[in-house]
Amino acid sequence: MGTVEQDVLAGVGPRLHELRKARGVTLADLAAETGLTASTLSRLENGKLRPTLEQLLPLARAHGVPLDDLVAAPPTGDPRIHLKPIRRHGLTIVPLTRRAGGVQAYKVIYPPAGRSPTTKLQTHDGYEWFYVLNGHIRFQLGEREFQLGPGEAAEFDTRTPHWIGSADAQPAELLTLFGAQGERAHLSPGHE
Repeated sequence: MGTVEQDVLAGVGPRLHELRKARGVTLADLAAETGLTASTLSRLENGKLRPTLEQLLPLARAHGVPLDDLVAAPPTGDPRIHLKPIRRHGLTIVPLTRRAGGVQAYKVIYPPAGRSPTTKLQTHDGYEWFYVLNGHIRFQLGEREFQLGPGEAAEFDTRTPHWIGSADAQPAELLTLFGAQGERAHLSPGHE
């Protein structure tokens, strides 16, 4: 095997590990999503097992990234960004960042009120910032409830019980920044 191929394959394990950690899922969770065993996933992540196409395809699907991202395929020179929506828990999520780890950006479309599969408050590690692009949002944070419209933003620690959904019969679209490790969005003025 050539050096380039070895380099490409050597980088797959760390990328898989970063993607899984960024999503906040365990090896057992990912095993259930992909049909691969937790042992196989662990060996892929630590480089003890060479990945096959049959293993990479379900992993790319589960992480919502193109296969090229897992193997660090060389750029084709096409500057367009090809966004692939993911549908989860009644939401449409469009990843806007193409790297694992750190703060991730998403466009999230919430279905009209009453069509969301749950209104149960949730908690998880991380920090989130969102900006309402279109529609109106009902946002519950702990014991408090807020209504936000286009142009309004919120920032919160996701360990606080929370729920976000459309406030009316129209879908709502948000731009969301999420840091799985609790990173906050740092907005600073530009230097002149």
